[in-house]
Amino acid sequence: MKLRDLSVLGGVILIIAMLVIPFPPMLLDFLIITNILLALLIILVSMNMNEPLQFSIFPSLLLLVTLFRLGLNVSTTRSILSKAEAGNVIDTFGNFVIGGNALVGFVVFLILIIIQFVVITKGAERVSEVAARFTLDAMPGKQMSIDADLNAGMISDTEARERRQKIEKEADFYGAMDGASKFVKGDAIAGIVIVIINIIFGIIVGMMQMEMDIGTAVNTYTVLTVGDGLVSQIPALIISTATGIVVTRAASDGNLGQDVTGQLFSYPKMLIVAGATILLLGLFTPINDLITVPIAVAVGAGGFFLLRSEREKDKHEIEEVDEMKHEQFKSPESVMELLEVDPIEFEFGYGLIPLADANQGGDLLDRIIMIRRQLALELGMVIPVVRIRDNIQLQPNEYRIKIKGNTVAHGDILLDHYLAMSPGIDDESIEGVETIEPAFGLPALWVNEEMKEKADMAGYTVVDPPSVISTHLTEVIKKYAYELLGREATKQLVDHLKESYPTTVEEVTPDPLSIGDIQKVLSKLLRERVSIRNLPVIFETLADFGQMTKDTELLTEYVRQSLSRQLTSQYVGEDNVMKVVTLGGSAEKAIADSIQQTEHGNYLALDPVESEQLFHNIKKEIERIAWEHSAVLLCSPAVRMYVKQLIERYLPDVAVLSYNELEPDVEVQSVGVVNLT
Repeated sequence: MKLRDLSVLGGVILIIAMLVIPFPPMLLDFLIITNILLALLIILVSMNMNEPLQFSIFPSLLLLVTLFRLGLNVSTTRSILSKAEAGNVIDTFGNFVIGGNALVGFVVFLILIIIQFVVITKGAERVSEVAARFTLDAMPGKQMSIDADLNAGMISDTEARERRQKIEKEADFYGAMDGASKFVKGDAIAGIVIVIINIIFGIIVGMMQMEMDIGTAVNTYTVLTVGDGLVSQIPALIISTATGIVVTRAASDGNLGQDVTGQLFSYPKMLIVAGATILLLGLFTPINDLITVPIAVAVGAGGFFLLRSEREKDKHEIEEVDEMKHEQFKSPESVMELLEVDPIEFEFGYGLIPLADANQGGDLLDRIIMIRRQLALELGMVIPVVRIRDNIQLQPNEYRIKIKGNTVAHGDILLDHYLAMSPGIDDESIEGVETIEPAFGLPALWVNEEMKEKADMAGYTVVDPPSVISTHLTEVIKKYAYELLGREATKQLVDHLKESYPTTVEEVTPDPLSIGDIQKVLSKLLRERVSIRNLPVIFETLADFGQMTKDTELLTEYVRQSLSRQLTSQYVGEDNVMKVVTLGGSAEKAIADSIQQTEHGNYLALDPVESEQLFHNIKKEIERIAWEHSAVLLCSPAVRMYVKQLIERYLPDVAVLSYNELEPDVEVQSVGVVNLT
């Protein structure tokens, strides 16, 4: 056990010993001086800390020091009542400090008690209560602010975690200080009671047991008691002051001394005004000029020199800023920063600022946080931070979404309207501004507040502007998630998986597959809206087939087959029936015969005429059933990926499944067949 640990344990044992064992006066002198030393150390530390959490042990330390002082009171009381002495320190305070006048000492003691109990302790207790309550009330807002900064890219995940821990520690600290301040209050009350007991019973003991006359008993025990009270209450007053300093410290960049001098002398002109006022007070009142004039001259001169120093500092700072700007423009680092591209950007015109401004009731930042969490569950990847900024080049109500610096979607929002989408049967009485729902391309209307209720009654789907943007952003991120998953993000997923499945990961990477190969497989899955959240199954499959082939196209097909239960549940209906369009035998044969195998992989070399005819037939069949059933095209495993490559450019939302990707218990119903002719 370390020496520091032993010192604290020894201190606690010493406190217990003081309560039950009589200590010699010499040892009491040592402990009293130690008590004064501790009080001085505590107040000096509290004055030099920048924020309360730097002295987070203070509540517990306050309890230990209070118990130590009360233990000293018990020991000194025992010594005073039994021997009419309590050591050199108490005797010095009783005679030298108060001049041997017990009445004066008693008055000084009472004043110290009043200052501590009524002013400092009462105020510190109240501040502790308010700080604890306000800190707890502010926790949700602080947490949301951290999430907003994290989402906006202003802080990293590590910084966000540290700030959350700091908020929790602040709540615990102020809660503990609220209780610890009660110790100080109780200590003040105990000091009064102990002094009264010492005086009354000291006189009784002196007269009855030590055969003193009443004058001698009163003088002896009053001086000793007041001296004991002073050596006890002076450290108590110091620690009470330290308590007040700790709980009243606001967030700052410096300690108490720096803050007091920096802020008190931050207005030099006011020092000159204050000095002039003191000078006038001496000239026009009977106050001695020898007192007021030096003070006024000193304060005025200090204000003058501070004012001149401040002007020179401002001039120097302006020169430094100009020089830094000049150097910054010349440095290559400033140009390199311009080359960075944000993965996801959301830009909007100035008319949509209220959506992102929390002071105006906007909750867009909170919605984006929820979108990232939702997509993490749905897709199985961590969505990069969405950079939000206003752009004066856009129309006031326009917004656009960028992926890696390129605009991939845009839309217009009417803030004081609601988007109403028809249930299929239009109601001509519903009037509004015609538009297209941005996420799914459906015809819709922007309706005002009065028309909103009427649209609800008519069966329209009515959503507010923030929900329109949230839905659109969600769908765009889903669509382009495969572009957002880079090698670094893949490495993070692999490292996270390795914590729980180290053996599986070691069988896959770095041999036979590199991080780049794994990224390509995961990206291909995301491109077809297949969640990669079930990484253990994906890596088990890669471990099985990675030794056989490094063709990421084939590996993706094997992974899809291992995720058959997931794919089936993704497209099957509530009655466990999947309605599909089946690729006919002639079409499958034509595709299979057109697959060319090369050393760089396989590709489809279908005749252009046949390719156009096949695509036309697939599109026609899909459009025929699209209003009744989800668009699912079923084919054999050998041609599935080539069929998807054929249609994904123009029919990206059509899911292409193979027979091996379906669970055997699902009922498949063919609602159409696609042939080549």
